[in-house]
Amino acid sequence: QLQLVESGGGLVQPGGSLRLSCAVSGFSLDYYAIGWFRQAPGKEREGVSCIGSRGASTEYADSVKGRFTISRDNAKNTVYLQLNSLKPEDTAVYYCAAERAAYCSIYGWYEYWGQGTQVTVPS
Repeated sequence: QLQLVESGGGLVQPGGSLRLSCAVSGFSLDYYAIGWFRQAPGKEREGVSCIGSRGASTEYADSVKGRFTISRDNAKNTVYLQLNSLKPEDTAVYYCAAERAAYCSIYGWYEYWGQGTQVTVPS
């Protein structure tokens, strides 16, 4: 059974940092691109970042470029999203998702989804 589990969310002050983790089971990360998405209350879900199956490709939303960094450890079947210089507008539930593909796009279609982890940055 394919499963993705996010962790690492929490409450952090503006300017602070968090590292989100996406642990996958039931399949090997070697063949899957992973995307991170977020959804704030009352807003549509948006793509934040993604990484190709071997890490050769990455993509970031303009709103997070230079602040967020995606990485993966296929041996641990885990993908990370480092969130730095956090802003109140980064407050959202963050989801990771998987798609069997070599390359990724934050605008692409992803088949498998996690349950999300809350990130809150108070204003």
